[in-house]
Amino acid sequence: MFFKAATLALACATSVSAHTLMHGVAVNGVDQGDGRGVYIRTPPNNSPVKDLASPDLVCNVNGGRAVSGFVQAAAGDTLTFEWFHNTRGDDIIDRSHSGPIITYIAPFTEGNGAQSIWTKIHEDGFDASTRQWAVDKLIDNGGKIDFVLPAALAPGKYLIRQEIIAHHESDAAFNVNPARGAQFYPSCVQIEVSGTGTAVPDQNFNFNTGYTYSDPGIVFNLYANFNSYQIPGPEVWTAAGSGNGNGNGNGNGNDTPAPPTTTATPTPTATAAPVTTTTSPSPARPTRCPGRRLKREEPRA
Repeated sequence: MFFKAATLALACATSVSAHTLMHGVAVNGVDQGDGRGVYIRTPPNNSPVKDLASPDLVCNVNGGRAVSGFVQAAAGDTLTFEWFHNTRGDDIIDRSHSGPIITYIAPFTEGNGAQSIWTKIHEDGFDASTRQWAVDKLIDNGGKIDFVLPAALAPGKYLIRQEIIAHHESDAAFNVNPARGAQFYPSCVQIEVSGTGTAVPDQNFNFNTGYTYSDPGIVFNLYANFNSYQIPGPEVWTAAGSGNGNGNGNGNGNDTPAPPTTTATPTPTATAAPVTTTTSPSPARPTRCPGRRLKREEPRA
């Protein structure tokens, strides 16, 4: 009995601050090096964002500070994004932080990305057959998640935004109870894509208007009985080159998208190129702690 109680207390304590950051990227299995502050717009710490109206929801704190480097990749390449908790290869993020991992792309901008410019290219949520979340797979894979750049993607410079959404406190909405709410861990990577594709991402999704507190994939009770989960945001883009909605910034727009930034038509490559810089640069249901709530996460301004 004592052992069970002690184990429960330890699980609750570790889940209070088991946050996460992105370390770097690999292209077709080739490590591009530590990307923090080089080709990743890295925030000052690993704390989450919870306010859906904050521009930090898009590329995190420091998201509007462009860095000098770009990962070089070709359309159709496999990218691996690597996350960590405090040091590379550690526990990554606590398993209590169950939730999806979602990846978006946008034309390169030196701004914070808080615009209707984003298109979803990959998602992983909850697998009812195994009772596994994307976060469980991330931890089991040493903090690494793979996805493929659309083969038809037009060449140019882009931002790729990947987020982890942790649902251990999302039974209440942040705008109702700022001590709780879904925790977002977004990270934005600068990438230059080569190839001969012509498809321009065109969903025109805006995180500050497209993510809402009425979204069942954002306000979600992890501790209730469930067999499915609705991942927030639009459907994954098919690279067909056409939108399917009314252009309201909620992911279904017919707005004419701006082409990605490009200075020249790059030559496709089948092998991963090094990063270029201009200067040196588990269980599906975590244990809920009886008689206490998790330590309050300070809301960001």
